[in-house]
Amino acid sequence: MAQNQDLKKSSYGVPVLESVSAYKKICKTDSNQQMKELKAKIPSIVYDLRYAVKDNFVKQPLYPRLTSVTFLRLPAANALANVQKELLEKGLGLKIFDAYRPYSVTVKFWELIKDERYVANPSKGSGHNRGLAVDLTIIDLKTGKELDMGTGFDNFTDTAHHTFTALPETVLNNRKLLKEVMLKYGFKLFETEWWHYSWPNDRNYEVMNLSFEKLSRLSN
Repeated sequence: MAQNQDLKKSSYGVPVLESVSAYKKICKTDSNQQMKELKAKIPSIVYDLRYAVKDNFVKQPLYPRLTSVTFLRLPAANALANVQKELLEKGLGLKIFDAYRPYSVTVKFWELIKDERYVANPSKGSGHNRGLAVDLTIIDLKTGKELDMGTGFDNFTDTAHHTFTALPETVLNNRKLLKEVMLKYGFKLFETEWWHYSWPNDRNYEVMNLSFEKLSRLSN
């Protein structure tokens, strides 16, 4: 964990790690704090980074234009690599919609929506801000198409809930496959979003507001 002097309290009251020097310091004392670029770690993974384009629920880009990288902390990235390895044996693979999300973007979400059913309250920060949460689905490697999960990404209806079962058997089986392989390697599900999984022990990791550009330079 970072020391208080290395963090800056946001206007919402949450301590945020914003400096490269503070990030380097915590990584030196705890290698699990390292942020890993997912394609560098898992070359076969596919990206569809929705918040870098308009194809998302707020209908506007929230990441810098042409963002083509995303990150998770080292333990979560290692676990995701194991998920991908198992799926590849079935002719399947992962597609990533979002992973690390700078804290400033969570603030933008909140100021647009202000509804905790759909976006994280910036007074708490989120798993995405800590580099521990990932939004994803499964694709068929032969066709490149996503498996049918019953709804698209960022669908805020009951149909997206894990407990919603009024769906075709194929959809239920696809969701079950994703859930079982993610839980097998240590992730936790988010009950109201079939696509959202997170790494546990988020209290051991600070909310971060380092840009994708800075993290890209640090991970090289």
